[in-house]
Amino acid sequence: MIRVVVVDDHRLVRVGLASVLGSAADVAVVGEAENGAHAVELLTGGDPLAADVVLMDLSMPVLDGVGATRALQAARPDVRVVVLSSFADRKQVRDAVAAGAVGYVLKDCTPEELLTAIRAAAAGHTPLDPRVAGALLPARGGPDPADTLSERETEVLRLAAQGLANKQIGRSLGISERTVKVHLGNVFRRIGVTDRTSAALWAREHLPAE
Repeated sequence: MIRVVVVDDHRLVRVGLASVLGSAADVAVVGEAENGAHAVELLTGGDPLAADVVLMDLSMPVLDGVGATRALQAARPDVRVVVLSSFADRKQVRDAVAAGAVGYVLKDCTPEELLTAIRAAAAGHTPLDPRVAGALLPARGGPDPADTLSERETEVLRLAAQGLANKQIGRSLGISERTVKVHLGNVFRRIGVTDRTSAALWAREHLPAE
């Protein structure tokens, strides 16, 4: 069962989302928050909620979604944040991902698309609406960065894009966790990204399927 916390400052939206999510046999809404500060309190305060995914609005009073995501990732890195927003603004998308969000879905998506995004996030993937994905891609032009990656760097990137942690990647390839970090740092510089979510998206767009 995927445990979800819904964060939105509009009660009607929270009720609607809880109804949609509650219709799925494998998803349960375990909590609701009316702003980012309330969400952080629910998930990090005394007797914190056990949750797998947080469905996070961005524009909220007291503490916005970006600030709440950053605080949650610092205290509860086990919880995966999926932004659900009305906006596809490039800066908002980048800020949310930089804060630690693993997914970004627009509020005009279908119920099935929302459920698919939540399942993907819970499974370690990075669900991104195609309409916002372009905000995370480096500018095109010049030599293809994929051609500059070594074979080992490409292997590390593929595994990172599958959601594996550095320790898991190292174990899979027979290298140390520190070496994995070095490879990922090199990869990020070469492909022009600063975080794992953007790197995973880049890999899906640029690396041919094996």
